[in-house]
Amino acid sequence: MPAEMIYDKARLRRARLAVAAVFCVHGAVTGSFATRIPWIQDHAGVSAGQLGLALAFPALGASLAMPLAGTVSHRFGARNALRGLLALWTLALILPSFSPNVFALCAALFVFGASAGMSDVAMNALGVEVENRLDKSIMSGLHGMWSIGALLGSAGGTLAAHLGSDARLHHLLAAAVLTVLGLVACQEVLDLRSAPDAEPPPRFALPPKSALIIGAVGFCAVFAEGASMDWSAVYLRDVLDTSAGTAAASTTAFALTMAVARLVGDRVVDRFGAVRTVRTGGLLAAAGGLLVVLAPHPAVAMGGFALLGLGVAVVVPLAFAAAGRSGPNPSQAIAGVATITYTSGLIAPSAIGTVADATSLVVSFGLVTVLALGLVVGAGVLRTSDRRAAAVSAPGATVPDPRT
Repeated sequence: MPAEMIYDKARLRRARLAVAAVFCVHGAVTGSFATRIPWIQDHAGVSAGQLGLALAFPALGASLAMPLAGTVSHRFGARNALRGLLALWTLALILPSFSPNVFALCAALFVFGASAGMSDVAMNALGVEVENRLDKSIMSGLHGMWSIGALLGSAGGTLAAHLGSDARLHHLLAAAVLTVLGLVACQEVLDLRSAPDAEPPPRFALPPKSALIIGAVGFCAVFAEGASMDWSAVYLRDVLDTSAGTAAASTTAFALTMAVARLVGDRVVDRFGAVRTVRTGGLLAAAGGLLVVLAPHPAVAMGGFALLGLGVAVVVPLAFAAAGRSGPNPSQAIAGVATITYTSGLIAPSAIGTVADATSLVVSFGLVTVLALGLVVGAGVLRTSDRRAAAVSAPGATVPDPRT
């Protein structure tokens, strides 16, 4: 085997591990923040309604800022862009805990979400590029590493909360550690730069039609994920009259199912293809939703939520991968899909609550079951051509920096 080919494969392996580490760091920020929301609420002196309003600002910031990621990558190169955007995200963890009132909290969470969204697009674009060059699925595993990072961040936050630690000190230390880890990981990611004759992407642009269609599939998956994550414990408590401990365990079990499924999902995708995997996942998720709706016993409902997690786990990673190969501007397409999925994650919890108020939680999860069937119908849009051809022939494709 030529030495150059060995070097390329070694570099790609390092790049894959580096991007996986970046995903883990990104998830750890989310987990670190989520566990300290009660402390932040008390410190800022906000009511439950005001907190609900403030928690809408991360999604708003992300949705508005995501289209800028392509411009940043075009100007500074993929590695420098990811390095800066990831550091911005890890350092933004500090802001919410220092917010003294609801107005400051909303502003802090807007910046928090904007930095999350831009770094999310940058790391997914690099993940898709590595996947194309390796010619095998890795996006599910990368998102699995994000889930592991979120679990690690949550564990650290839970420990800090249990010890009664001030969230400002906790987040200062966490931000410092995660920023250093993120900068170290970014050293080995591919340094892609736009082709010399490529025009800079517009600062704000509507996502291409292909991204909208792919995003619709991602919307169904994220809606089911958000509904299950936020409402599974409430469902077991209110509908099936379980204890608080059992209800909380259902949420943890759902999160673990998602993480494990994503970590093993790449092998499934490589063997059966994206379309068959998502169609099968949609059937599993729909079966899980049906079990939840018809459950006579908490154990059955918990099994249903586990099937929901198993069924939707790999859909979003595959949606990002398909978006990255759907046209000449991968970052723009990924930003479009990400915006749709973020929006789905934002509206799912409130939509479930609204339907439940008008009818019941059982009916709400009937809606989740129907959306899960949407994965079966729409899976065909995730069909992709050969990854190597897509990586090489895409107009305006980025090129590796010769120094890497």
